[in-house]
Amino acid sequence: MYKDIFIAVFATLAGFTASGILANLYRLIARKPVSAAGRAGYVAVMIVAGPNVMFENAAASFRAKDCSSFAFWLAASISAYWSFGLGLFVIQIGQVVGRHFG
Repeated sequence: MYKDIFIAVFATLAGFTASGILANLYRLIARKPVSAAGRAGYVAVMIVAGPNVMFENAAASFRAKDCSSFAFWLAASISAYWSFGLGLFVIQIGQVVGRHFG
């Protein structure tokens, strides 16, 4: 049982870490607004960077008292679930790469 909980927590943290890394890299590289031609790239990046961006926006709104605590925790739980799914994908890629090059 503890192994399953550990894997779920690890996957969530791995997904949120991957999300944060990509979100910050995108902020460093793309300083100007998204054009119509770059919309597909933006959507592809936000699929991975979305949990981090969602949680940052929710935390900023909560600190500014622009949203309720229910809305903040709802956004945080959606972000965590999204990070979990992303983390499972990251772990799977790590296993494949480890088998191939290890």
